[in-house]
Amino acid sequence: MATREPGADQAPALSNVGGSPFTRGKTIHGTAQAPANLPGEWPQWRGADRSGIASNLPPLARSWADHPPRMLWTIDVGEGYAGAAVREGRVYLMDYDRDAKQSALRCLSLADGQELWRFAYPLSIKRNHGMTRTVPAISDSAVVAMDSKCNVVCVDATNGEFRWGIDLTADFGATVPQWYAGQCPLIDNGAVILAPGGDNALLIAVDLGNGKPLWKSPNPRQWKMTHSSVTPMEFGGQRMYVYCGSGGVAGVSATNGTLLWDTDAWKVSLATVPSPLPLPGGRVFLSGGYNSGAVMLQLTETGGRISAAVQYRLAADVFGATQHTPILYDNHIYGVRPSGAFVCLNLDGKPLWASPVGQDFGLGPFLLGDGLFLALNDSGKLTLIEAGAARFNKLGEIQALKGDESWGPMALAGGRLLLRDLTHLACFDIAASPQ
Repeated sequence: MATREPGADQAPALSNVGGSPFTRGKTIHGTAQAPANLPGEWPQWRGADRSGIASNLPPLARSWADHPPRMLWTIDVGEGYAGAAVREGRVYLMDYDRDAKQSALRCLSLADGQELWRFAYPLSIKRNHGMTRTVPAISDSAVVAMDSKCNVVCVDATNGEFRWGIDLTADFGATVPQWYAGQCPLIDNGAVILAPGGDNALLIAVDLGNGKPLWKSPNPRQWKMTHSSVTPMEFGGQRMYVYCGSGGVAGVSATNGTLLWDTDAWKVSLATVPSPLPLPGGRVFLSGGYNSGAVMLQLTETGGRISAAVQYRLAADVFGATQHTPILYDNHIYGVRPSGAFVCLNLDGKPLWASPVGQDFGLGPFLLGDGLFLALNDSGKLTLIEAGAARFNKLGEIQALKGDESWGPMALAGGRLLLRDLTHLACFDIAASPQ
């Protein structure tokens, strides 16, 4: 076996040609006439508050022997790992049509997967270990998504009408990461928060209504964009956004983008994918693959200045999430280490349990709802795990998907679970009572 290295597949150049693609985009209406009248929402990557924990759920089935997950629908999608977002009975997905050479923000009915509309525009990309990796963000009236080459599009959430678009490479000096963009936009208090990195700004905020810049953060160390996404955090009475750039991690003011702190004490040698995990008391847990392990940072404020110090480090064999951001639940950290084992840590970094040998999850996603973890492995096997620090307690397991590379982030809304492998998106009913 040989280590897979970037560039070995002779991937195509990552630059756009011919300026913004949105000028030739259009909304195409599908076969479905109206969205489903179904409860629940998962309005962005990792849910409403980016915690990975679903809220406002019906009771979920705790025994799959009596109530196994029921597939409601499945559709074909372009190669990739882009996850879905859900709001008001609509499913939003960033997709790519290889035949038409178009990037497409799709809107589907949560009831049956039929397409309501898509906003499609020209984008020339080639296979590069999948072609999509991002999750849209939805507000009351708009949906914002980033495509593979760092173009950000905003359309009307109801009918797909184009509102505005930004090319982060041309407008803000971003560099498309190896294996294409994986950052998921954040909508916060009427603004869209993005992390272009590069020459012009580490982070930016643009107006959700028109896409005009509200502020830009300095980028004194010239960090580039990674696959990590921006995470909100409260500390010292103020709100900030924490982001892992190519050379470290930083926090900026949510009010005006001022750089509040940064440190190069944490960085991943090859590809930074998981996002920061804020903890109570001004701590930030960071983890990554490629033998990076994990780090706990402690923020302190002295004389109005914030600094970040390393509280402890964990070796990769103890913990190091390669792809998916860990989840904080009941003062414990849950995630998947590079070996594929699902792990529970206390806040001091001590492992309390790990899934047994043979119960591996690879690079698959996971989320939490109703006190239950749902974890998917590389080959589409879905496992139900009781959330708790006492032991690894598997409650159920099914082969949910048949494809490979089942790595896309999950979504859970109103008892309906959305999963994807490399080329399929599927919806399952996992409620205790049939929906």
